[in-house]
Amino acid sequence: MARLDETHKMPIFQKAEQILKLTEGLVHIIPAENEFLQETTVRFMLENAMIIPAKIAGAEAGDLYDLRMENAAIIRKAARELYVQAGSLRYEDGITDTDYIYLLRNTIEEFRFLFIDWVAGFDVWNYIKDSWGLFNPPGVNAHDKDPDEDIPFNPNDFFNSDDDDDDL
Repeated sequence: MARLDETHKMPIFQKAEQILKLTEGLVHIIPAENEFLQETTVRFMLENAMIIPAKIAGAEAGDLYDLRMENAAIIRKAARELYVQAGSLRYEDGITDTDYIYLLRNTIEEFRFLFIDWVAGFDVWNYIKDSWGLFNPPGVNAHDKDPDEDIPFNPNDFFNSDDDDDDL
């Protein structure tokens, strides 16, 4: 629980929560009678806004470089989509409070700078090789030999040895 508390105190997480709250407020100014926007934009905006803090928490909990980078890629995608979705609302009839749109977009831009620094702080030496090749640290290739393959493993050393029953 302490690690989650630390995550909630991080500036990037707090900014993500701010983005979520702003998005929740913004969707309330979308006219209820505009069924198309209600079924598409509202749903997708809320989904993207909810993904961001959840994936930050996931990246912090996972701590491995490859998992953190995977979460970072999902965060980046969600934030960029949310930025575009909010911007597209400027051209919709019935949405008069465009200040809210600009406030959300500016907050996403502030988040982007925090995101850059956050990702730069990932420990490139704390990784498990990504055999798909997408999220390996610099200098590690998916075709490289996995260093863990040389570690001898005999399951009998760990599980159900007949000799263990005598010790009971």
